[in-house]
Amino acid sequence: MKKHIKEWAWYLLVFGAGLVIAGVSIESQRIRWWLIGILCVLFSVVVLILLFLRDRARSKLQAIQIARRPRVVVIGGGTGQPVLLRGLKHLDVDITAVVTVADDGGSSGRLRSEMFMPPPGDIRNCLIALADTEPLLADLLQYRFDGGTGLRGHSFGNLFLAAMTHITGDFETAIRETSRVLAVRGTVMPVAKQAFTLSAVFQDGSKVHGESQIPLANKPVDRIEIHPASVEPLPEVLTTISDADAIVIGPGSLYTSIMPNLLVPGLVDAIRASKAKVIFVCNVMTQPGETDGYTASDHVEAIYRHVGEGLFDMIIVNSAVIPDSVLQQYVAQNAHPVTVDVEELHKLGLTVIARDFLQESKYARHDPDLVAMQILALIGREHRS
Repeated sequence: MKKHIKEWAWYLLVFGAGLVIAGVSIESQRIRWWLIGILCVLFSVVVLILLFLRDRARSKLQAIQIARRPRVVVIGGGTGQPVLLRGLKHLDVDITAVVTVADDGGSSGRLRSEMFMPPPGDIRNCLIALADTEPLLADLLQYRFDGGTGLRGHSFGNLFLAAMTHITGDFETAIRETSRVLAVRGTVMPVAKQAFTLSAVFQDGSKVHGESQIPLANKPVDRIEIHPASVEPLPEVLTTISDADAIVIGPGSLYTSIMPNLLVPGLVDAIRASKAKVIFVCNVMTQPGETDGYTASDHVEAIYRHVGEGLFDMIIVNSAVIPDSVLQQYVAQNAHPVTVDVEELHKLGLTVIARDFLQESKYARHDPDLVAMQILALIGREHRS
């Protein structure tokens, strides 16, 4: 900035000097000095015009760069989606989290049935993941009451969103106002305006209703359905998807966090119509009662059975060996590392990004920063914090 000011000042000085020389030369009738003065004026005018055009072009370029930050839409729910959001939050990207509203268990389920509102739990987790606020406030919103008549099991954040919904009269407005309070870096929105219910049909022909009941059945899932089937996506969700540079699906529970979003009518059509790169982030571990024995390609094929083939362009999978000390705690849960069957993934037409995406932790989880930077690399953008 200082350099630009000096440039302008220098040529304005030349312009002024030229005027003075030309004026004095006319009075003294010194033609040679008059010509020098005029040349100084003309030269400085030309240079000043070029400086003006250059600075205006730079301003327009900067405005375009700011307006066209990479737009990343993350679709999912549960505990997997916030992991990725925490990584993206630290990058120079425009983030939108599209969150399922099918939860019917725990605090969210109780508020859904008693307050006649969409379940707030997954929304709360995404807001906190993207928040730029004091850790104490985040801890407060995640605080779960362990006593009290009617309060036991509720999280403070869920109650806060319920109160905001009734104050503002609208769940989406409540989310926007909460985002403002928490200084959220991005946008969080429910996939649909109204809550809907999941049901699962298992391979033995039996059926259960309710998102929370699906993993408890502990049976191989044949298909997932939503009720009502005619639920409409939030219009802003479709607009955001159409403008995205990258659409990221996962990580998260395959049948109860990811699939519910994709079954909302119109959502998959919007994804297919978008010019964005569609990236599936596969889970590190299988999930008991949902994806027992699933390989990476099994996850993709399960989605394709519901929405049709060719939805994804790329898949991100962890190929690093999980330490035995970490795996031991999963043995009792019957959870195992997801096998990365690269050849089968290639047969599905996917570009496979298989590398070490593990976080150094006592749990087998994705490293938020590694996955976030990989997504930016896939859409051809460099990391800028």
